[in-house]
Parts: sequence; structure tokens; C-alpha cells
Amino acid sequence: MDAERRADEEQAARWKGRAGHAWADLKGVLDGMFRPFEELLVEAVAAEQARHVLEVGCGTGGVTLAVARRLGPAGRCVGVDVSDAMITTAREYAGQEDVPASFLCADAQDHAFEPGAFDAVISRFGVMFFSDPVRAFANLRRAARDEALLRFVVWRDPAENPFMTTAQRAASPLLPDLPVRRPDEPGQFAFADPDKVRRILNESGWDGIDIQPVDVVCTLPEKELVRYFTRLGAVGMHLPEVDEQTRDRVVETVRAAFDPFVHGSEVRFTAACWTVGARASTAKFS
Repeated sequence: MDAERRADEEQAARWKGRAGHAWADLKGVLDGMFRPFEELLVEAVAAEQARHVLEVGCGTGGVTLAVARRLGPAGRCVGVDVSDAMITTAREYAGQEDVPASFLCADAQDHAFEPGAFDAVISRFGVMFFSDPVRAFANLRRAARDEALLRFVVWRDPAENPFMTTAQRAASPLLPDLPVRRPDEPGQFAFADPDKVRRILNESGWDGIDIQPVDVVCTLPEKELVRYFTRLGAVGMHLPEVDEQTRDRVVETVRAAFDPFVHGSEVRFTAACWTVGARASTAKFS
């Protein structure tokens, strides 16, 4: 339990600190880059004819707001995230629109949601950071009505996602203190193993599990590339700690490593992911 508590505290500190602020600052870039996944989730909710939707790990709220627009006044979409910086940004954008969306700054792993309040639970890259994913998905099951839809997108293996590992691979010789990715720890690729995902959902009250690969072309403006890799990920978190000379060398080296993905004014890559679907079990669950 102590190890889990430490992991919870580390994740909270990360997303409440530098990482959360970086995602908030780069909202426009990231919303544009991951727009295809937003559309995928919006369509899933529409096909379900869901009315009360929970988005887990909503970040700056792009998906929550898109779902709320699709639901219209007859529905509501709630976004939950542990990062107060990102939730603040989400609320600012929501304030500019007359849509049925609201945002909650909380840890979805333990938050006391109203039981059976949602007929769909969705997430775009927001469920891989729980220290105890079985406990987290059991808590989400309690928040869902019987047979509610669960649909989320997570990354497949790092080897299938070279764009997402380019910065760390290129910078490692210059930044020897960069943390090593560990597949058994919370993080971007924590749900890369579909058998692991299936076990977690089976143990936490979800049935009808369907895991399918999806390969999606994502883009961002080339002019945003340096800002992207110097603010996000392990490299972005580590750069503020180094001297200016080292930083300049890292930026030059990493930018060159991204050349295969640059096509004129656009950066283009294929995101190799899983789309995971399930239903809230009707078996007695507590």
C-alpha cells in the first residue's frame, strides 16, 4: 500500500506541476494532433445514444467539449482530471461555449462519483496512469449504470510508436539521468499489453471486452515541433534542470532526429493504438 501511495503522489505531483502546465499551454497543438481520436470517441458516444458521459483523464477538455456539443441540451458530459492547471484551462474554454459540460479536478481512481450516474465512460490516453488500475476501473464501474459503455484509446507497444520515443532515444546520450521507461509502471505505454488490459477489466466489473488495433495518422505544424518536445515527455520534464549549453545541444540533436517525420510545414506520424470497449457488468458488484 505504501508503494501505491507513493505512486499516486508521484503521478499527482507530475500532473499538478510541470507536466500539467505544459499540456495546458500546448492545448491547441495537442487537440489538433489527436483530433482523430476525439472524433472516434464522439462517434462511439453518438452510436450509443448516451446522454450522461464521463471522460476520464480529460486534460484540457477538448474531448469533453466535443462530446457535449454532440449531446446537445438533452445530455451532459463530465470531464475529470487530477491536474488543476488543465482543469482550469478546460473550464475557461467551456465558459466560452454554451454546452452541457462540466469539469471536476479529482483522482478518478478514488473519487466518490454518484453511483450509476453515467451511461458511457470514455477516455483518450487518460487511463494508463493509475497506480492500481483494478481499483480505478472498479470505481468507474460503480459510477456507471448496468450495461453502460466503456470506450477508451491507449497506446500500443513503444516499438510501434517511434515518433513517441524519438525525443527520449535521441536525448539519452546527452541526458544520462533520464528515467527509463518501465512497462509495469504507470505511464504512456502501461496498457500496451492487451492481455493485461483484459485482465484489469475482467477483475473490475466489466464484460464484453473488445480490444482492437487502430492506426491513425496524426499531424502538427512543424513550427510547433521544438516547443512540443521541449515541454512534454521525459525530455521536456528534464530540460529545465540542465545548463543552457546542454539544452542547446539536446534541442539540436532531438530536432534532427525528428527529420523523418517532417514533411514541409507539417509533422506527420502514425499513432499505433488500441481501442478498448466493454460493458458494465450486470452481475452484483460492489
